[in-house]
Amino acid sequence: MHRAFEGECRAAINTVGLEPSVGFLHETSSYQTKQSFVYDLQEPFRWIADVAVMEAFESGVLDLPDFYFTGDDYRYRFDPEAKERFLGLLRERFNSRVTYMRHALKWDTVIEQKAVGLNRYLVGRSARLDFREPEPILTEIDDRELCKHMLDLSEAEARLSGIKRSTYYHLRRKNRTVRFLRTYNKTKMKLNRWQI
Repeated sequence: MHRAFEGECRAAINTVGLEPSVGFLHETSSYQTKQSFVYDLQEPFRWIADVAVMEAFESGVLDLPDFYFTGDDYRYRFDPEAKERFLGLLRERFNSRVTYMRHALKWDTVIEQKAVGLNRYLVGRSARLDFREPEPILTEIDDRELCKHMLDLSEAEARLSGIKRSTYYHLRRKNRTVRFLRTYNKTKMKLNRWQI
């Protein structure tokens, strides 16, 4: 998780030509692997990764059995398959769109725009620097309820809600074999309409 987020910030810094090892909040280091400015740029957007972690546990993408303790270095690690599922969720969060400067942008683009703004501020091309916007939009999810509803739904009810027979059987089959069910938003809306 940390590496994926770090990569987004490093890419933004490299795009605008700033030095990743010279930080403002984090201590500057001569170590090539410690890039203080990358960590600085992460701070205003750290909530994106935090929300992805909460979503992962709420939806069942991650669960306690996915983690294991290695006694040699006193760290918890998680299963490679679980890591892939989580990284998919984190990518979705970064690819979600938010309104910024009257445009619908992905969060990775917003991070890049903030790096551009900081660069302009540092070289004196802009008198203003704003890291407050855009505000995050947080929505509660409960896909476990949706999965349960899918299993309880009869074929006739699915047909009435507009879900095709092939989609119905595919979702029911997947629902029994995975802990987290990915569903297209259009299908979710149809399921939710029937639930109401």
